[in-house]
Amino acid sequence: MQAIVADLEHRGAQLVVISPQLEKYSRQAVRKHHLSFSVLSDRGNTVASQFGLTHILPDELKALHDEWGMNLERFNGDRSWTLPLPGRFILDRQGTIIHVDVHPDYTKRPEPTDIIGILKSKR
Repeated sequence: MQAIVADLEHRGAQLVVISPQLEKYSRQAVRKHHLSFSVLSDRGNTVASQFGLTHILPDELKALHDEWGMNLERFNGDRSWTLPLPGRFILDRQGTIIHVDVHPDYTKRPEPTDIIGILKSKR
């Protein structure tokens, strides 16, 4: 991941992650995984909701998350049990979205290594 971040910075781009988690949990993840990019907080999934990218977990998944110690109420600071779909948005320098990759199946996440190829193809 560090190589991707360095390559992006070399090209004048930056990687930013947006999460519904409370800032304190995002900071813990940054420290634990030695992340060198920004992790922003979208409290209440406000931005994700504006893009139509949120879904509410059904009761059976809430129970599983609790069993696994992943209590979203605690991590996200609200009772909505709402999650954003994982996605990648690439913006140009003017803030125009030039590429979107979102999938409703949370196990199908965009590959970070694809970012450089996408940037090259958009030039």
